[in-house]
Amino acid sequence: MTLAQPATRPDLTRPSSKPRNPRFSSGPCAKPPIFSLDKLSGAPLGRSHRASVGKAKLKAAIETTRAILGVPEEYRIGIVPASDTGAVEMAMWSMLGVRPCTMLAWESFGAGWVTDAVKQLRLEAEVKTAEYGEIVDLAGVDFDTDVVFTWNGTTSGVRLPNGNAIPSDRAGLTICDATSAAFAQDLPWDKLDVTTFSWQKVMGGEAAHGMLILSPRAVERLESYTPAWPLPKIFRLTKGGKLIEGIFAGETINTPSMLAVEDYLLALDWAQAIGGLPELMARADRNAQAIFDFCAARDWIDNLAADPATRSNTSVCLKFTDDRIADGAAFAKAVAKRLEAEGVALDVGGYRDAPPGLRIWCGATVETSDIEAMLPWLDWAFHMEIEGQASAA
Repeated sequence: MTLAQPATRPDLTRPSSKPRNPRFSSGPCAKPPIFSLDKLSGAPLGRSHRASVGKAKLKAAIETTRAILGVPEEYRIGIVPASDTGAVEMAMWSMLGVRPCTMLAWESFGAGWVTDAVKQLRLEAEVKTAEYGEIVDLAGVDFDTDVVFTWNGTTSGVRLPNGNAIPSDRAGLTICDATSAAFAQDLPWDKLDVTTFSWQKVMGGEAAHGMLILSPRAVERLESYTPAWPLPKIFRLTKGGKLIEGIFAGETINTPSMLAVEDYLLALDWAQAIGGLPELMARADRNAQAIFDFCAARDWIDNLAADPATRSNTSVCLKFTDDRIADGAAFAKAVAKRLEAEGVALDVGGYRDAPPGLRIWCGATVETSDIEAMLPWLDWAFHMEIEGQASAA
């Protein structure tokens, strides 16, 4: 325990205790609390992923994902290359182009999908955007077009509160990037035709592997439509006009890391042991609420998400609101640097394209006690930087 140091003002008193785990990165995220390398000893290293042992591990990852998330049996779940990005790109390049599409963006990654649709695929697309901290009005979206959107904006801390605006009788497909929502938020499967995420977010898994979940409507699109553009091998989900079913049974398109698969299986086992999806969501809610309460008690910091109903419970994005701050970007960077130097909060700077501020990951693998231990340091770091700024002036 670190001894408190004398300060000129009470709010400059250095906190005396630290989080046990200071990892609050928004990806790759903190490992599950029970993680240790020796628990991955069952990984079939040096074996082919096409051997029976490899296929069994991959199949288990798919089916345990289905069980925890409550994915309907008629939906396909596949493990694909290149993390969530690869999964979204695979869906867009394989399925878009049949009908007009609507691209929704309220943060950096959603904006990236807009670029793909408009500049790379050159689709007939209506683009609807919102500023950081806000969200597109879904009531004005035509769901008879194909609609591409992020459920939870990892770089803005804004999420859809529910899927009520998505009609069940839509003619178009919904393609949802749910990478920082899956396992922490309740996804309405009947409203989602394509859902993607990566292991590295809420489950704290290793990077480079993506998950692609397809509704029967999405499978129908794949089997009835051939894009006008060439598809790279890692994007091909059909052969001879039929879905390659093996992809959704553990026969991956390219070679997966069996060590990363074992790591994901460990996280899934942990999730089941603590109570499954309800407890995963509750853990994220408790973590985020601790920060919301901290902000509500202070007039110098606030949630970037303007509407409480759309505030993320995983990637909580914060902004400094104190009028004394001369340079917002430099100030936020200095606070994040001070927290890292003290070893109390690692990788909490805001995303490079987002407004200046902090981004604190609150997914299920983070312990609320660590959030609560970190927040006094955030208070201290803010006042130290304000004091330093005043002294420099």
